[in-house]
Amino acid sequence: MKFKLIVAALAFSAVTGCVSSTAPKSAAVQPAASAKAIEAHMQFLASDELAGRETGSKEHEIASLYIATQLQALGLLPAGENGSYFQRVPLRKARLAQDSASFTLHVDGKDTELSYPKAFFTGPSMQYPQTDVTAPLVFAGYGLVSKEFALDDYAGLDVKGKIVVLLAGRPDSLPSEEAAHLNSLKTKLAAERGAVGIITIHTPKQEKTRPYATSLLYLNAPSMEWLQADGTPADSYPDLKAGAYVHPDAAAALFTKAEHSLADIFTQLENKQNPAGFELGVTASLSRRSTHEQISSPNVIAMLPGSDPVLKDEYVVITAHSDHIGLANDLRTDDKINNGAMDNAAGVSILLETARLFSQLPQAPKRSILFVVVTGEEKGLLGADYFANNPTKPIEKLVANVNLDMPVLLYPFADMVAFGANHSSLGKVVERAAAKEGIALSPDPMPEQAIFTRSDHYTLVKKGVPAVFLMTGFKSQDPAQDGGKIWGSFFAKHYHKPSDDIPSLIKDYGAIRYDAGAVFANINYNIALDIANTEQRPYWLKQSFFNGVFGKPYNRESAN
Repeated sequence: MKFKLIVAALAFSAVTGCVSSTAPKSAAVQPAASAKAIEAHMQFLASDELAGRETGSKEHEIASLYIATQLQALGLLPAGENGSYFQRVPLRKARLAQDSASFTLHVDGKDTELSYPKAFFTGPSMQYPQTDVTAPLVFAGYGLVSKEFALDDYAGLDVKGKIVVLLAGRPDSLPSEEAAHLNSLKTKLAAERGAVGIITIHTPKQEKTRPYATSLLYLNAPSMEWLQADGTPADSYPDLKAGAYVHPDAAAALFTKAEHSLADIFTQLENKQNPAGFELGVTASLSRRSTHEQISSPNVIAMLPGSDPVLKDEYVVITAHSDHIGLANDLRTDDKINNGAMDNAAGVSILLETARLFSQLPQAPKRSILFVVVTGEEKGLLGADYFANNPTKPIEKLVANVNLDMPVLLYPFADMVAFGANHSSLGKVVERAAAKEGIALSPDPMPEQAIFTRSDHYTLVKKGVPAVFLMTGFKSQDPAQDGGKIWGSFFAKHYHKPSDDIPSLIKDYGAIRYDAGAVFANINYNIALDIANTEQRPYWLKQSFFNGVFGKPYNRESAN
């Protein structure tokens, strides 16, 4: 029955896609997004029949086929592998044997077992079926290093062959997006210094933004990593074999022999101080058992060729992720399907509507437009990272990225947050596009969430591509609706839960604001159109941290 429903939906939407793509085109009429089209896409992509679009699942394959046929119906060309709309991403899927995780603390000859998962939890090893590590512990603050911000939490510490103990998060003194980038480097920094494991301590601040108990809902979820040509997982560190995330009540015991207690460390955090590192004088043993499976999952890639003889060989990349987190097997509820209506059926639906707007133009823009709908975002930006490292068009020809991820369409937003816009010439582009719709721009209202590094654009930023990622802001055009309150309620109550489905959201917030989705689509369309038709390619601003870290000679402000 479900299969028949899905086939029918594919057939119906393919027909409607063909109808919209063959509508009369007029140079005098500016294309405008359709709320009805966004609604139709969301109803299919967030349906129970797609079972949460888990990476590697049959249902995600169906979602990808739907997306590809929609783009094909609009007349866009295949830009994947072998003349197709698909780029297969090879993946290793790893699961932790839940009864195998152990954490033993050794203090003055006495052994103390930490309980799993109440006191600590861990994920599977992407490298090994079995890992057993016993090593001394060294506290290294947040585990950050940055010349630009005069940070070196490893200064004076020898962590070679040891397990580093780090605080979750990063200092409040750092700018939001730069901090998010530095925070993402913790594993790499520890591995480069010879550590054999990382223990991360959950802090009181983290408890306010993401409670420890929330993480326990996903203990049985598999981990994944894309595979390199030699079959090894990307971003892997073979010598870094142990890992654990520890509740603060249990973590206090790690500091029993140290010069400072964990309570002292937390007091320093409250006083906005960055704790210095030191030897903890104790040893720990961590072990776990993991199972591995090789799978693959598709990115969908389509192209609208540009019209300029020279600039058509450059590409504006529009991205969204098609996957979600599948079934919530750990929840004691009848509804176990994580539909992912806002995250990210909404973003994909807006990408498809943006593609339709481009297909309606009487003449294609100067640069080509590359639509890349990626898999595995929820598993760690895997599809986007695979594309960034294996692009189907030359990486130096990708001039900018406009990313669409989780627009919260539950109120008529009056402002937007443009992550990354302040780092490049894209800031002015975003400002112009938003102004056309009467939408203001606001600063990041949640810097502690490190959102800049948590979506697909970040993988292209690391390759030097200027990017912007828009989020619906906290201001509402309707005085009866508090946008910030609704956004916060969604994040606390529905984000990554089965209730991120259309019926549940309507029950809590009223009608889904597909009209706001149309405004969101218009803004992103005009951003991409502006980039595509402007002779000067986007560039990193001189003062931007990312200009120095990722900028290339051809896209730095100093080179223009």
